[in-house]
Amino acid sequence: MKKQAPNHQCAIYLEIARQSTTPRCASSILTVILCIPLTLNIYLMLSSLDIKNPESIIYSTLELMLITWGVATGILIDTTPPLDEPIRFNRLRQKIYAYNFMRQWWNPFDMGKIAAVSYDWSQVRAELWAQTRSGLIVRWGVMLSIVAPGTNNVIDRFHLSMMGTDELTWAYICTYMQEGPSALPPPGTPKDHDDILWCEFALRLAPRVAWPTEMDLESRTAP
Repeated sequence: MKKQAPNHQCAIYLEIARQSTTPRCASSILTVILCIPLTLNIYLMLSSLDIKNPESIIYSTLELMLITWGVATGILIDTTPPLDEPIRFNRLRQKIYAYNFMRQWWNPFDMGKIAAVSYDWSQVRAELWAQTRSGLIVRWGVMLSIVAPGTNNVIDRFHLSMMGTDELTWAYICTYMQEGPSALPPPGTPKDHDDILWCEFALRLAPRVAWPTEMDLESRTAP
């Protein structure tokens, strides 16, 4: 894993980070920039509002609602996801624990929720995927598919990582789960997720990782 060291690695469990390749502050910065002309537009709209004209009131209300939705959505896209969505691989228990964040991006009232799940390692399958546009691959990654025990029926799916060294990450995980940390090179220094630049205000507002208590204990300990 050359690009980023695991969050944690020991004889019991391995934790890897999952973070979007899209800069987290991009949407918020763009939204703030757009607020300048939008504010001017609202001022001009209210200045020309004819309260005796129902059609003018309806159009102005709809425009104001659309602007509010756009601003709220642009900011929440950056600030509601947690700083990290880690996955833990417990070698002694032979189980996987995923910290998944779920949110309807278009709904400004949806603050999202954490869906922390655990499965047996024997249920995990890795799938390589790619998204093309105009014949060019623009996004790719590794998806973890969870199958029902004893079958190939997929019951859950979530990303392992997006772009970068995906296959190397999966090979690293498989080696760890099958042979242990002694078969791997020493991990590098893990990233400090609290080390945030002063200008990364969206990350400063993002919630920290908080595993469910029982799952947190189980995923870090031996049977």
